[in-house]
Amino acid sequence: MDMDDLCFNIATFIGGIFLLDYGADKFLDHTLAVVIAAILQHRTPLALGIVMGSAISNILGAFSLGLLCHPGGMEFDTSAKIYSSILLGITTLFVALALADLLNRVTGILLIAAFVIYLLSIGYAIYKGVTAPPEMSDSDSDSDGDEDASINGEERAPDQNNRTVSESSPLLETADSRPQGDKKPPRRLYQHVFHLFFGLLALSLSGYILAHSAGAIADALQLSGTVFGLTVIAFATTLQEKFISVLSGVRGQGGVVVATTAGSNIFLLTLCVGVVAISGIPVGSKDTCLV
Repeated sequence: MDMDDLCFNIATFIGGIFLLDYGADKFLDHTLAVVIAAILQHRTPLALGIVMGSAISNILGAFSLGLLCHPGGMEFDTSAKIYSSILLGITTLFVALALADLLNRVTGILLIAAFVIYLLSIGYAIYKGVTAPPEMSDSDSDSDGDEDASINGEERAPDQNNRTVSESSPLLETADSRPQGDKKPPRRLYQHVFHLFFGLLALSLSGYILAHSAGAIADALQLSGTVFGLTVIAFATTLQEKFISVLSGVRGQGGVVVATTAGSNIFLLTLCVGVVAISGIPVGSKDTCLV
């Protein structure tokens, strides 16, 4: 074992995690980028380990932390129960396919189709008002800011009215006399395209770095790709979900905790597993996936 190469790969792995977090800010989920990078490097056991480890980490890590951080008994609404039921069905299907060794291109296409159907059905349910849309961390922080503004609005209004008034002051405020900075100007289209482009670039680059460095570390430590993906990478790629669950648990938002866990696992067990199955790269006997 070359310690210099091992330390370099570990440092590269840590740097890839930070780059992954930057790219993930522009997209819903970043695990797929690491899975695709692992498949392109012919490391299917590593890709399967990442998917399974992330799913386990979401339930035993993120969901459990959300429950622990809640001061009392957490209440779950109808939407949370619907998401949990869908996750139970998809998890049962994945376990059956894995035990029967049926993860092939046909089942991969079916899993991706199931993910598309899931998105359409949830969108239709939200449109009909059957369920509520899952809340995300960014929208939560924005809504909190809006709530604070509405709560303190009555206190801020007198402050604005307490301005010095003279005989020469106009009776009606003009656009120029209104305080600037209350509203930020909207960003232009090219700025959004610029951020999305660099977010996608960071996401792709971080996926390649993580997959390559993780494979090198696993080889240096003589570990299978599945084991390394189940442990280290799975924990590193689910830090964002854990952070959201902790904040939601502190605020008592049980629906957000369930939606974060269920939505992430449904994404992993349908789209990510479907991509791995469609790749058609057989899993070696040394790294056989055990459920």
